[in-house]
Order: sequence, then C-alpha cells, then structure tokens
Amino acid sequence: MNDCRIVLLFICSFFLSNNMLSQSKLDNSRIVKVLTFNILHGATTKGDFNLDVIAKVINDVSPDFVALQEVDYKTNRAKKYDLVTELGWRTKMAPIFGRAMYYDGGEYGEGILSKHTFINSRNIALPHLPGDEPRAALEITTVLPSKDTISFIGTHLDHLDEEANRLLQANAVNKAFSANQYPTIIAGDLNAEPNSETINILKRFWTPSYSKNNIHPTYPSDDPKVKIDYVMFYPKHRWKVLKTEEICDTIASDHCAYLVTLQLLQ
Repeated sequence: MNDCRIVLLFICSFFLSNNMLSQSKLDNSRIVKVLTFNILHGATTKGDFNLDVIAKVINDVSPDFVALQEVDYKTNRAKKYDLVTELGWRTKMAPIFGRAMYYDGGEYGEGILSKHTFINSRNIALPHLPGDEPRAALEITTVLPSKDTISFIGTHLDHLDEEANRLLQANAVNKAFSANQYPTIIAGDLNAEPNSETINILKRFWTPSYSKNNIHPTYPSDDPKVKIDYVMFYPKHRWKVLKTEEICDTIASDHCAYLVTLQLLQ
C-alpha cells in the first residue's frame, strides 16, 4: 500500500510540474515590453542628427513595441528622411507613421515600431484650439506569439503650459478607444504630470503603469525632474506590470525613454 501511495504521489507531482512548466511558457508568450521615446525629430541634443544613437537606445532593451514622438517624415530639417522607416531598418522592427500635420516640406507626427506584423491600423486626429499645433493618436492591432490579439497606441499631447488642448485631447482619446475589443496599451509623451487634470481624465479609462511611490521622472534626460512620458493600459484586469524603468541617454534625446514590461493575463 505504501509503495502504491509513493507511485501515485510521484505521478501527481510529475503532472503538476509539467502543468506549471507549460503555464510558465504560456505566460512568457504573453510578456510584452513597451518603450515610449520622444526622439526630438532625430536631431539629438547635440543637434547632429544621429539615428544610430537613437536606434541603440531601442536595440539595447529589445522592446516588442515602441511609441515614437516628434517623428519627421521627409521634412527638410530631417534631411528628407522617413525617420520611422529608418529606425525600423536599424532595429529590425516593422515601422508605421501617423501624420499629425504637414511641416517643413514634409510631415510630422507619431511613429510605431513593432516586432509583430499589423492586422489593422488607424490614425486619429485629436482636437485642438484654432491656431494651435495638431496632434494625433496612432493605433496598430497585432497578434502576440501567444495568439492573443492586442492593440497598441502611440500619442503625443499638446505641449503648451495651458492645459486646454490636453484636456480636449485626453477626452478624445478616451472616447476614441473606449470601445476597443482587444486589450490595449497606450504610450507616449503626454506633456502632463501625474496629478494633472489631463492625467486624471485619462485615468478614468486607463490604468497607469507607474506606482504613486515610484513615478519615474522622464524629463529632462540629463537630470530628470518631472514625469511626462507614460505607458497605460486597458482593461485593468487583463494586464500586470512586471517592471518599469527610465533609460536616460543624454545625447539621443532631451527625454528619457520609458520602458515597461507587462504581462497579458488570461
């Protein structure tokens, strides 16, 4: 009888261990690394237009998705480069650009880099007061290695001291994406501090990745004092934050890149 119990215990332990191993592998396939990075239209803080420096920041952390802000598309100041495509080539990631406005002989807006192909994309113009700078929210929908479908949004809200445009834009973001059928991540330079009205509006729908005790200041890159770069997600019960960190390369940009590792929960 004792021998039978030992054999039975061994069999149960074997199957339990294998089940835990399988679950671990399943969880790994749902781990998503997200980077948001304001790239200063490729100029670097030295003004020397060095895309390799920017690409190195991205390659060193190997994210699944990157939200890029201040992205030029064939402008004169960017030497007629398509910046997101150039960075896609340097990082071996799929690029997509979303125009916020025409500028300097080309276009200016948002960029996304992805390790995974797109099954859908859309670029949504955000509201602004007359005469102020247009902004946009660029979204892709993609499939993870776990076969889960998710959406990823990159955006850049208004930079003026007065919050009026940001309030309009935060409400527009909530309205535009509140009907998303898939788990969604939004990332970008929101030009608003954590306790601002802008962020409070976004928090009605989105869950921030930072904790109140560790907000990770992201600006300026040479001595970060304030947090204006964010990663948020929806719905709250489908995502778990595993790690957050800022990457401050004082040459690549005047912003720190902000890296968040998330796990998509079943």
